[in-house]
Amino acid sequence: MKGIIYKSTGSWYLVRGEDGRFYQARIKGKMKIDREISSTNPVAVGDLVVLEREEGDDAMITAIEKRGNYIVRVSPHNKHQKHIVAANLDLALLVATVQEPQTSFGFIDRFLVTAEAYHIPAVLVINKADLLQDEEGQAVLRHWQQIYTHAGYPVLTLSAQLPESLTPLKEMLRDKTTLFSGHSGVGKSTLINHLIPELDLRTEIVSEYSGKGQHTTTFAEMFDLPGGGRIIDTPGVKEFGLIDMQQDELAEYYPEMRRLLPDCRFANCKHINEPGCAVKAGLPTGLVAAERYQTYLSIWESVEKIW
Repeated sequence: MKGIIYKSTGSWYLVRGEDGRFYQARIKGKMKIDREISSTNPVAVGDLVVLEREEGDDAMITAIEKRGNYIVRVSPHNKHQKHIVAANLDLALLVATVQEPQTSFGFIDRFLVTAEAYHIPAVLVINKADLLQDEEGQAVLRHWQQIYTHAGYPVLTLSAQLPESLTPLKEMLRDKTTLFSGHSGVGKSTLINHLIPELDLRTEIVSEYSGKGQHTTTFAEMFDLPGGGRIIDTPGVKEFGLIDMQQDELAEYYPEMRRLLPDCRFANCKHINEPGCAVKAGLPTGLVAAERYQTYLSIWESVEKIW
């Protein structure tokens, strides 16, 4: 029997079989693992697997089907190892907030770069828009929208406290398997509670002292949407660590830069201080946002050097 991984705790898995039933499953000791993807978790949420039924609702995972795609980050326990966040995705969605707490451009762009690297369409959801009522807040919101819309990403602006604002999001998620990610405190669990009311996921108020949210999700878990499709809720993460990325390929993962690369004078342009760089020439004209270029420089310094 085949099934799909709905939850992974690292030692056991919640699997929905093709018969519609949920099974508590373990990995067979000698199961063949995809050695091309060395990670701290050989089986991830979203994986299609082969099951052998045991007593009651127990089962044994005997094989993993070939993944259509997957997305990884640095393991939270070992910075030199990969952690597969989820597999077989149609969409990667990042929930961000302008304030309470503020999501950094660096965090947003590391997530988007990872989605680009693994060929997964991404969307940015700016939550808590109801907090941005004054002129300054509205100006900042428009600036964020302009930056990421120009870069080529769908940007949805909403408030989890206003269910009527979620209609465009519901339409976007219909019949897709979507990864939900974001800092703790950005309202991700509140959004999911509105999308699937019977879940009643635990939420936390942002700490007034630190301005940061508390972690409310411990393990990645997949849920079925009432209108069709699935979402994968992930633990709130402080940083989205990149792994297996090289400096010479980084600009390819910025869509607005990718459009300009053929116009650079040198084929191996680093887009830092070379003459005739089309990316740097795009900064004054707004073809490349200053904030995005700064995150490019920061990420460039942090990834593998091959020059």
